[in-house]
Amino acid sequence: MNIKSLSSVATSIRTLSIDAIQAANSGHPGLPLGAAELAAVLYGEILKHNPSDSNWKDRDRFVLSAGHGSMFLYSILHLAGYNITLNDIKNFRQVGSVCPGHPEYGMTDGVEATTGPLGQGIAMAVGMAVAEKMLAAKFNTKKNTIINHYTYTLVGEGCLMEGVSSEASSFAGTHKLGKLIAFYDCNNITIDGGTACTFKEDVKKRYESYGWHVLEGSMYDMENIAKLVEEAKADDRPSLIILDSIIGKYSPAAGTSKAHGAPLGKEGIIATRKALGVPENEDFYVDPSAYSYFENKKASFAKAQSDWDAEFVEWSKENPELAKEWDAYWDGEETGTTKMPEFNVGDTLATRVASGKTISALGDMYENLVGGSADLQGPNNTNLNAEDFTPENPSGRYIRFGIREFAMTAIGNGIALHGGLRPFVATFMVFADYLRPALRLSALQNLPLIFILTHDSIFIGEDGPTHQPIETVSALRAIPNVQVLRPGDAQETVAAWQLAMESTDHPVCLSLTRQGITVYEKDDPDWKNTIKCGAYIVKKGTDNPDVTVLATGSEVSLALEATKFSDKNVRVVSVIDRELFRSQPDELKTTLLGSGRKVVAEAGTRMGWEGFVSSDKDLFCIDQFGLSAPGSVVAETLHYTAKEFAKLL
Repeated sequence: MNIKSLSSVATSIRTLSIDAIQAANSGHPGLPLGAAELAAVLYGEILKHNPSDSNWKDRDRFVLSAGHGSMFLYSILHLAGYNITLNDIKNFRQVGSVCPGHPEYGMTDGVEATTGPLGQGIAMAVGMAVAEKMLAAKFNTKKNTIINHYTYTLVGEGCLMEGVSSEASSFAGTHKLGKLIAFYDCNNITIDGGTACTFKEDVKKRYESYGWHVLEGSMYDMENIAKLVEEAKADDRPSLIILDSIIGKYSPAAGTSKAHGAPLGKEGIIATRKALGVPENEDFYVDPSAYSYFENKKASFAKAQSDWDAEFVEWSKENPELAKEWDAYWDGEETGTTKMPEFNVGDTLATRVASGKTISALGDMYENLVGGSADLQGPNNTNLNAEDFTPENPSGRYIRFGIREFAMTAIGNGIALHGGLRPFVATFMVFADYLRPALRLSALQNLPLIFILTHDSIFIGEDGPTHQPIETVSALRAIPNVQVLRPGDAQETVAAWQLAMESTDHPVCLSLTRQGITVYEKDDPDWKNTIKCGAYIVKKGTDNPDVTVLATGSEVSLALEATKFSDKNVRVVSVIDRELFRSQPDELKTTLLGSGRKVVAEAGTRMGWEGFVSSDKDLFCIDQFGLSAPGSVVAETLHYTAKEFAKLL
């Protein structure tokens, strides 16, 4: 290990970081100043990676969970040879730069995940480690090991205070994710000052209780960091390497909260450069030996991948069927011939049950479909007919996440980010509030994670208002790039799953009922295609109906029942995806809805429906919490029945 060259890399990380932050007049210099040695030794000596190909499937992954320290990552990626130019760094936090304020997946070469919301980075790293373990169990043979990489993450005090890190770390320890290695930047500082006022727990004991292997060292001893990593690799448990550090090291604000989240200022920059022993008046200084160090590393980085390529070719020739499956896994193609379930008009079942039957079929069709629920396999109907993923059986595809909705979703994001697997997660609709921050990152990262959200209205009954989602569907629709599908019967549920599986650049939420719903006749003979527009005609009425009902989910059946009590000519349209339908051309919307009066039926808040009607009186919605009683009694008490709706028509 060339400590002198690595030290020049660490120094250059510091100089690039403080100057980029100063130029932007915004940013967080404390972490890159305090942890630069880790970046240098990690990217120079520890990671299996090739900066010339950041998509190499068997590369090691690194997630900067403490995403506010983004210049730590941009600086080392630039120096290591990833596609980040010095001009990109000079334009840190500016429009057009690939160096945004926090790392964003898909924007910057070498960035593995969007981070910044603290704690979610380590949770996504857990998901990546899950994916590695599953794929290794599937594709490695006695002769060839084509999946064999580690996932690393850097966390700070803030990450460890956030509850999602506890959820995810507990999960990782339970599942013995031995190829997950987390570095803890232990500087005892947060924005408000020293951590003594808020964070006194023994992190070592905490992680040992989770089932982790815990090691300790100094952030500034690069040789020892490398040794600690080797020790971590020898253990079958996930490892936490606690590295004592000084936030803002070498700056006048070193060791204080002032170093965390503000530029150093001109005088602070000069003082820091002086302490580092670099030219005091040279902006964006890079020690030439830092560039030459990584230039000399290019051949070994490339050789690591070329050796893997050769082994992959050998493996493919000796295992042609596995090779076909490999392609199907990574391309999202079918691996089986099972057909989707079919349901007939008159069949009565909850859409969650129809979803469960569909999942079983999809699990046979797509062997890379993996996932599970937050301790609700039965109620969510998420049985894949697959074995459980356990430390003893890493080839299992059903993941028991435990009662950890937030971490479940972040882990699902990590699985999706890793590639090769198609994940789904599940819980009760009302508990989407627990996972919402991770769903937001699903959307930001354009990840096709599928959410199964059952028990979606007051009709779940006795569990009462704590479990009856009123505002939740509207809240989910409010997140950009999230597709919310609320199918009205079993046939529509199959169609919803097909839409979800076809999605490649956004998460999909399936809103499903607990109560049984009868499969209804559909007047549109081509409804399976029309539904891809977000809505279709279930009951046409005349060409010019007096009233058109826009209904979703279980309320389609309610609307159909209501027409029996009305003397008006009523059209019923099932709106499986309100926002998709909203985006359609006006001509199409007019064709489906007609020119007459419009009313809406959805057992939830009216928010977002106002633009579809001419008066709030035409919104048959629920703007209050439910109550504890049988579902039909709740509906009667809240006056939410077909007969009450008919009065509105």
